[in-house]
Amino acid sequence: TTGSTHRKRYRELSSIHDFDNTVRSWDAFFKSASAGVQPGLAYQSPPSLTSSGYTLPAIDITSTTALAQTSDVSAVGHRDIDDHLSVQAIIRSYQVRGHLVAKLDPLSITSANIHSPLHSGTPSSPQVVLRTHKLVYNSPYLIRGHYFASLDPLSINVTNFDRDGAWLKVHNLEEKDMDRLFKLPSTTFIGGGESILPLREILKRLEDVYCQHIGVEYMFINNLEQCQWIREKFETPKITQLSVEQKRTLLARMTRSHKFEEFLAKKWSSEKRFGLEGCEVLIPAMKAIIDYSSEAGIESIVMGMPHRGRLNVLANVCRKPLEQIFAQFSSLEPADEGSGDVKYHLGMSHERLNRVTNKNIKLAVVANPSHLEACDPIVEGKTKAEQFYRGDTQGKKVMSILLHGDAAFAGQGVVYETFHLSDLPDYSTHGTIHIVVNNQIGFTTDPRVARSSPYCTDVARVVNAPIFHVNADDPEAVVYVCTVAAEWRAKFGKDCIIDLVCYRRNGHNEIDEPMFTQPLMYTKIRKQVTCLDQYARKLVDENSVSESFVEELNDKYDAILTEAYKNAEKEVKMYNKDWLDSPWSGFFGTRSELKCDPTGAPEEVLKHIGTQFSTPPPGNFKIHPGIKRILKSRLEMIENRSVDWALAEAMAFGSLLKEGIHVRLSGQDVERGTFSHRHHVLHHQTIDKTTYRPLCHLYPDQAPYTVCNSSLSEYAVLGFELGFSMTNPNALVIWEAQFGDFFNTAQCIIDQFISSGQAKWVRQSGLVLLLPHGMEGMGPEHSSARPERFLQLVNSESEQFPVNSQIDEDFTMKQLHDINMIVANCSTPASYFHILRRQIALPFRKPLIIFSPKSLLRHPEAKSSFDEMTAETQFSPILPDSGPAANNTQNH
Repeated sequence: TTGSTHRKRYRELSSIHDFDNTVRSWDAFFKSASAGVQPGLAYQSPPSLTSSGYTLPAIDITSTTALAQTSDVSAVGHRDIDDHLSVQAIIRSYQVRGHLVAKLDPLSITSANIHSPLHSGTPSSPQVVLRTHKLVYNSPYLIRGHYFASLDPLSINVTNFDRDGAWLKVHNLEEKDMDRLFKLPSTTFIGGGESILPLREILKRLEDVYCQHIGVEYMFINNLEQCQWIREKFETPKITQLSVEQKRTLLARMTRSHKFEEFLAKKWSSEKRFGLEGCEVLIPAMKAIIDYSSEAGIESIVMGMPHRGRLNVLANVCRKPLEQIFAQFSSLEPADEGSGDVKYHLGMSHERLNRVTNKNIKLAVVANPSHLEACDPIVEGKTKAEQFYRGDTQGKKVMSILLHGDAAFAGQGVVYETFHLSDLPDYSTHGTIHIVVNNQIGFTTDPRVARSSPYCTDVARVVNAPIFHVNADDPEAVVYVCTVAAEWRAKFGKDCIIDLVCYRRNGHNEIDEPMFTQPLMYTKIRKQVTCLDQYARKLVDENSVSESFVEELNDKYDAILTEAYKNAEKEVKMYNKDWLDSPWSGFFGTRSELKCDPTGAPEEVLKHIGTQFSTPPPGNFKIHPGIKRILKSRLEMIENRSVDWALAEAMAFGSLLKEGIHVRLSGQDVERGTFSHRHHVLHHQTIDKTTYRPLCHLYPDQAPYTVCNSSLSEYAVLGFELGFSMTNPNALVIWEAQFGDFFNTAQCIIDQFISSGQAKWVRQSGLVLLLPHGMEGMGPEHSSARPERFLQLVNSESEQFPVNSQIDEDFTMKQLHDINMIVANCSTPASYFHILRRQIALPFRKPLIIFSPKSLLRHPEAKSSFDEMTAETQFSPILPDSGPAANNTQNH
C-alpha cells in the first residue's frame, strides 16, 4: 500500500546519517510525518519544481499552527507539481504525436480534419484542395497531433488548429504561465545544455523539432535505449544543420537528379520512363545513406525498387554508364539471348568508388516486374546470402535498401510478410532501410480510398521500426533524416522507414493525363516551383553559393548528358547481360554446356552419411522414443543397402556438403517434415532449446547445412529463397511447401521470376521447389500441386517428342539447357537423390519443380538399392518397365 511504501522509504532514509545528501523534499516530508502531519499534507515540493522567484515557506513542525501552514503549502506545491506534470505531458505528446502536425506535404492538400469539404462531397475551389485521412480522434492534438505536420511540398495537406491554446486549455495552464520556468525531464534533449526553460521556449523548441518538415514516429518502440537515441538525434538544438560543403554537395546531387529527368523528357518526350519529377531529392537521399553506410564499413548494398525513378537511380546512384541507359531508348535489338524487358524494370550490379568516403562499394539493383513489391523478399534473400557467404553474421558488411510507392506499400500483403522475416534468425538481414516515395496518389487512386490507415507506412509499426516522415521539398531535412536512418541501422541492426512525402509532377507515366481524375491537385502541381530551383535560391540567398556556381553545375552535367547521348547514337549493339543484377564471376567459363558429370556417389560415402544421419546424438542427449525407432529402422536399411525417401534426401544433401556445396532447406515445418519423415533437427526431451542436427556433423571440413522452419508465408519465403539462390550458383537452395497446393499463394514469384526470369533478365537460378502432392486424403486443398499449371509455364515443345533413337546425352543436355525450368515427378528414392545432385552437376542453372510424394515416403515398395546411387550412375528421365512387363511389345 502507499502507506507501507512511505514507511519503508522512511526507514531506509532514516538510517542515513547525512541527511544533507538526501533529497530535501523527502527530508521535509519525513520530518513532518514524524511530527504527526498526515502524509498527504507532509509533502514539500522540491526546489526544482517551484516557479521562478517563489520560495516555499518553512514549516515549524513543533508549532500548533503547523497543520494550517502545511495545508497552505500543500496547495501551492500540488499546483506546481500539476503544472510540471502538465509540461512533461506536453513534451511527451509532441514526442508521441508531433508528426501529426508536421508540415510534411509539399502540396498542403492533406488535412486531418475529418469534415473537410472534399471529404463531405461539397465543392472546393482550385485554391482550396483538402484531403482527409480516415481518422477518429477525441482530443485533436493530444491524440492525433502528428497529422498536422508540414510534410506536403504542395501545401494541399492543410490544417487550422490553435495548438498553443489547446495545450494550455487541456492542461489547465494559462497564458500567464508561458514565461514561467520549468525543469526539463530526462526524457527530452530540447534543452541542450540547459535544464530549465520557460514554457514559451519549451513549446517553440518542440514545434521546431516535431512540427516542421520532419515528423518522427517512434514512441511505440518498446526499447528505452532506442527511444532515447532517436530523441537525442532530433531534439538536440541545431543538430539537423548542414555545413556549407554539405549543402554544396547536396545541390550538386539535386542538379544531377533534376537535369537527368529534364534531359530524358526533352530527347524522348513521348516515351514512358516513369520519371522522378516531383521527388528528385530521392537521389541525394539514397546517396546520403550510402555515404554513411560506406564509412561505417558496408561493402555491398542490395537494392530493390519499383519503376518510378529507376533510370535515375541507375544513372546517378549506381553510376550505370549513361550510354547504356540511353541505348535502351533506341530501336536496337539485344545481340545476346533473352527476350529482354522494358527499361524501367531492369537491374544491374556495379562496383564503384564512393567519392565521399574514398572506398569501393558494390551496388546492385534487383530487376523487378510490374508487380511493385514482389522484389522485396528477393532483395532480402540475396542480401542474406551475401552476408552468409562473407561470414557477415551481424550485417556489418552487406545491407539492403528497399524503395516503395505509397499505394503499394500500404496495399500489398507481401510487404507485411517480408517485414515479419526481418527478425527471424535464418532470415534476418540485420536491418533494411525502406524509402517510401510517397507521391500521395496510386496511378489515379486517391489515398482516401486506397488505404484504411492514416499513413501509408503504418504497416511498419508491427516490427517496432521507427518511421521518419519528411517533406521532400526540404532537401536538407531529407538528407539529415537519411543519415539518421543509416546510423540507426548501423547501431541497432533494425529496419527503419523514411516516408518521403512528395508529389508526381506528371501523370502515372509521361503520356498519361492526370487532370482527368485529380484536377485540383494538378492545378497546384502546375504552379509548384521545382525543388531544385527552391533550394538553389535558398543557398544563393544565404550566401552558401553564388549564381555562377549554380550555373556551372547545370552546364557541367548538361555537357555530360549531351556527350553520352552522342556516344549512344553510335552504338550498333546492346546486350541484355549488361543489365544482370547477380553476375556469377567465373562460373560458366569454358565448361561445355552439353556435358554433365555422373551424379552417383561412392558407396562408402553413402554408408557414412547414412550411418551418421541414423545414429542418435552423442552424450546424454535424450530423444523421443519414436525418433529412436525411426533411427533404428534407418540403420537396418543401410545394413541391407537400401534407402527410403528420407535417407535418399539425406545422402544427396550430405554428399554435396562433403563436396563443399552449401545446402539450405527452408519452408513451413521442414525441420521435422510435414509428414514426420525427415527429422533433420532432433530436440532434447527435457532441456528446452537444445537441438542436434545430424547433417551438420558428417565431416570436419564439410560445407554448412541450413535447415530452417519459416514463417507461415509462401509468397515472401519463396521469394526470399529465390533471392538466396541468385547469389551463388554453387549452392543447393530448396523451398518446400507444407502441401503442394499452397504454392498458389506465391504464384507471382513463380510466374514473374522463376519461369521467366532468365528470358527477361538473363538471370539463372537453381532453386528447387518441393511440392508434396497426391490424392491420398486430406481434402481438396491437400491433394494436388497442380502439375498442369507448371507444365503450361514450361517453354518446351509439348507436342514433339523424339523417338528412342534420338534420345542420347547430347539431346537431354540440350533440352535441359533450352528449357526455362525443369518439372519432375520422381517415383523412386534413387531418382530423387540423382536429380538433387544434378542441380549442382549441371554446367548451368535451372529452377527445378519436384512433385514429391506423401504416402510413398514410407511405402515398403518405394525403396532403392545402393546400386542405383553409386558412382557412375545418373538420373534417368524415364525408368523403363522391368520383369514380365518389359517383354510386352505393347509397352514399347
